[in-house]
Amino acid sequence: MRTLVEIPDDDIRWLDEAAAERGLSRTALVREAVTQLREGVSRKGIDPFCGMWRDRSDIGDGQGYTRRIRSGDAG
Repeated sequence: MRTLVEIPDDDIRWLDEAAAERGLSRTALVREAVTQLREGVSRKGIDPFCGMWRDRSDIGDGQGYTRRIRSGDAG
């Protein structure tokens, strides 16, 4: 679907340079940016939790912890 979007001249120049560097058209670069933006939005619920246990040295590595939980030894 076609759409009309107003983009400042400086941004258009930047888009054209970035597209040329990557061998893409401006349109292809904008499509890629929209796709990446959508993927980023869908990760908002995940990102805050990534690495949340990194400072938990008391539990050991994830694989060992999983084995202990599955064996019934959560300690």
